[in-house]
Amino acid sequence: MQYVIAVPIAGVLALAFAFWKASWISSQDAGNETMKEIALRIQEGAMAFLKREYTVIAGFVVVVAGLLALANMSGEHQSPLIAVAFVVGAIASGLAGYFGMRVATKANVRTTQAATKSMPAALQVAFSGGSVMGMSVVGLALVGLGSLFLAFTGMFGEGSMLKILNVVTGFSMGASSIALFARVGGGIYTKAADVGADLVGKVESGLPEDDPRNPAVIADNVGDNVGDVAGMGADLFESYVGAIVGAMILGFGFQEAHEGSSLAPIILPMLIAAGGIVASIAGTFVVRTKEGGNPQHALDAGSFGAAGVMAIATFGLAYWLWPQSGFHNLDNAGVPDGRIVHWWQVGGATVIGLITGVAIGLITSYYCSMGKGPVNSIAEQSRTGTATNIIAGLGVGMQSTALPMVFIAGGVLLSNQLAGLYGVAIAALGMLSTTGIQLAVDAYGPIADNAGGIAEMSHQPKEVRERTDTLDAVGNTTAAIGKGFAIGSAAMTALALFAAFMQQARLTTIDLSNPLVMSGLFIGGMLPYLFSSMAMSAVGEAAMDMITEVRRQFREIPGLLEGTARPDTARCVEISTTAAIKKMVVPGAMAIVSPVVVGFLFGSQALGGLLAGVTVSGVLMAIFMSNAGGAWDNAKKSFEGQGFKMSDGTYVKKGTETHAAAVVGDTVGDPFKDTAGPSLNILVKLMSVVALVIAPLLTIHGLLNL
Repeated sequence: MQYVIAVPIAGVLALAFAFWKASWISSQDAGNETMKEIALRIQEGAMAFLKREYTVIAGFVVVVAGLLALANMSGEHQSPLIAVAFVVGAIASGLAGYFGMRVATKANVRTTQAATKSMPAALQVAFSGGSVMGMSVVGLALVGLGSLFLAFTGMFGEGSMLKILNVVTGFSMGASSIALFARVGGGIYTKAADVGADLVGKVESGLPEDDPRNPAVIADNVGDNVGDVAGMGADLFESYVGAIVGAMILGFGFQEAHEGSSLAPIILPMLIAAGGIVASIAGTFVVRTKEGGNPQHALDAGSFGAAGVMAIATFGLAYWLWPQSGFHNLDNAGVPDGRIVHWWQVGGATVIGLITGVAIGLITSYYCSMGKGPVNSIAEQSRTGTATNIIAGLGVGMQSTALPMVFIAGGVLLSNQLAGLYGVAIAALGMLSTTGIQLAVDAYGPIADNAGGIAEMSHQPKEVRERTDTLDAVGNTTAAIGKGFAIGSAAMTALALFAAFMQQARLTTIDLSNPLVMSGLFIGGMLPYLFSSMAMSAVGEAAMDMITEVRRQFREIPGLLEGTARPDTARCVEISTTAAIKKMVVPGAMAIVSPVVVGFLFGSQALGGLLAGVTVSGVLMAIFMSNAGGAWDNAKKSFEGQGFKMSDGTYVKKGTETHAAAVVGDTVGDPFKDTAGPSLNILVKLMSVVALVIAPLLTIHGLLNL
């Protein structure tokens, strides 16, 4: 148990690194007064949105915390302190988003200024900004989780480990709740602004990307931060915490089965995460490039290098903690199945998770990268109009689900063969063990995107925008890879949480021939579609308001299109903010209420069916929507810059009807990849976490006793 103190210490190390990077960014040149003014408007809009969003979420947190405390007042393994853990998880997730976004909105303008000198300098600033987000997430997660575990162990004693773990699940539920609201709200905000800016500014008016005459441009740049920095940060925060907690709960069974009792299987997931922080920090120093080099190679070197170090470190940690005699593997009923799990099998499961995550990331990169077959096929079919562009994008998205699901299934089978369901949980954690640098690479993208916008609006020389566009194009791919990691880990984490739910609910099997289970399965399979429809509809309605407003300003403000008048950007920011806050509540509440209603009314068997349905349907939908959106985006970008070479050898450039069709396709893909798609993996895990939290309170049949 004394080793657990290393967990919050590793979290403090990550936060110290984040603070150092933030201080370095603040010391960099922010450019001229025009650049500073634009950056200030972006930062003010982003922080104003976050303040309003957190105000709404705070009320939700208070209500849910009260209900959790009341529901856990009695019971041998329950405690009202689960409400405290829930609140701490919510606060930690919120703080991670706040810190990351505040620094990102400082790094954007400094990246623009650095791009006036060289691309390597711009990459360094943008990646440092992303590092603050990444290290804030893992730091706050381990400080919160490690401190709560130590505090509750001191309070209840090691002999009450099941009670301690039940209480700690509240931390995961708090993180997941905030993540869903942040992802949905941020996604609605950013895509409403993006669609409005693209359709009216670029397609109808022929303005360049991020033209200062476009009233929605500032809102679009704000959206990059609230959606892709704060939203993605909250997403990976809850994935990271969920993987750790799920593995800890499954490790409890090992602790009971081994003669002499050892806490190693419970402690190991936290120590793997702590080791991942060290590997991630080391990986950040590898991200370097030279003028004319490929930033993608630099970012890959850092993230894949950290993953390699972590694979070796996990074997060392498992060897150090695991008894030489090993542990009995348990089946779903918590009964030894005759197999013995040794330290090397646990290390192997982690490596399988890392390999699965890298494979999904590479597959995602293939389907979403410029110059590759899938994106080229969409660009090629844009020649005959918007309809064929959209058909091609839908086809690419659907096709892209096949290989990731094969790798996920293979990862589950192999990790289970090595170490049972505990191995599956450890494999999911292996994917996320280097979240610090994965998120740094991911958050770098919107910073580079913002930097390009500031370069355009402040009329920087052409080579500055070319450098930021190079960084931004790589950022689109890194964002797609980040979403691939998040979705892949969501599938395996959800399975681990599902197994933990069965263990806590005392379910040995879930029988598909049971009508209750099958009904739950159908309802669960439907929920991702209903959830996605709500998110897509919210973006569509908000985008309509944004388009109407931008058209109004172009029509009614004299000299706006000529560049002699300034647009009313604040009105566009307000439209996105109001729509996001209003529309995020129902989808978020649905994710929490659904498992509670099904579980208490129909029992734990029906709830098991619900979780199985939402996991399969949600993961497939998430991969499809994220990859289709990423491919549409880069198909559009293929026509910009030097232009796209068609199969007949002709080059098609920006400003043509073919490019306009690709822009429309991109606007369809925007809510796919940045609102509904990435929110689905949170939906899957949040429902699993809620089910896990309420599992000790459920019966097999439920109140209706069907």
